[in-house]
Order: sequence, then structure tokens, then C-alpha cells
Amino acid sequence: MEVFDLIGPLYRRVQRTVEQGAQGEVVESLSVGVRAVLDLLHRHGPMTVPQMGRAQAISRQFVQRMVNDAAARGLVESIPNPAHQRSSLIRLTGEGRAAIAAVVAREHAVLREVGGDLTDADVRTCVRVLAQMLTLFDDVDVN
Repeated sequence: MEVFDLIGPLYRRVQRTVEQGAQGEVVESLSVGVRAVLDLLHRHGPMTVPQMGRAQAISRQFVQRMVNDAAARGLVESIPNPAHQRSSLIRLTGEGRAAIAAVVAREHAVLREVGGDLTDADVRTCVRVLAQMLTLFDDVDVN
């Protein structure tokens, strides 16, 4: 439980720091939900809303709202799905690719400042532990 007690506050603080930008001014930012949708599409290519919901372990309705928000901002677009007529694929637009690239670059810049003489092995171990914890809860229904 100590890991969970640290993850939530850490995630929120990192997200806020990234949103503030280099000068400490709040820059136009993406909500955490929209950012997650853009990141999924960036990593995996076009996906349906139900696929994104399963991948993020969140409700399809929430993902749909985030997709609608991203579409209103011109960051994603709906395209026909050859595998399933009723469920369109969502893909990044050029603006969406640029937006997620900028956010990821800001995140990397902020997180490079982590001190403590951490090694690559430390980071790999942390990722391994978190991945195992995530696997433990794979069967949790989020809908």
C-alpha cells in the first residue's frame, strides 16, 4: 500500500508541473484524460473507443467524452473501421501528433531533473514492480 500512497500524489504533482511549463506560467494544457487518449493513439495507432477504454481500464463513456474533447480541439478524427462498421477508429491528426510530442517532451524534461543517483537498473526495477501490480488487477471491471 505504500506504493499506492505515493503514486497518486506523485502523478498529480508531475502533471501539474508539466502543465506549468518552463517559465512557471500555466500553458494551454491537455486534461489528463485527453492526454491519455493521445498517448494511446500515439503508441498504438488508430483504436476504437472501447479498445481505449479497455487499455486504460476506464469506462467507455469517459473515454468517449475525452475523444469528443480532443476532436473539438482538432487533435483526433474518426475514420471508418474496416473490421467493425458500428465502431469507428479514432486517429491522431497532425495537430494531435504535435500536441502529444510536445507534452511528452515537457514530461521528459521535467523528469530528467529527478536526483538521488538513480540508475537505469533502479528505474527498470520500479517499472517491473508497477507492471506486476497492474497485472494483479487485470481482471477488475471498470465499467
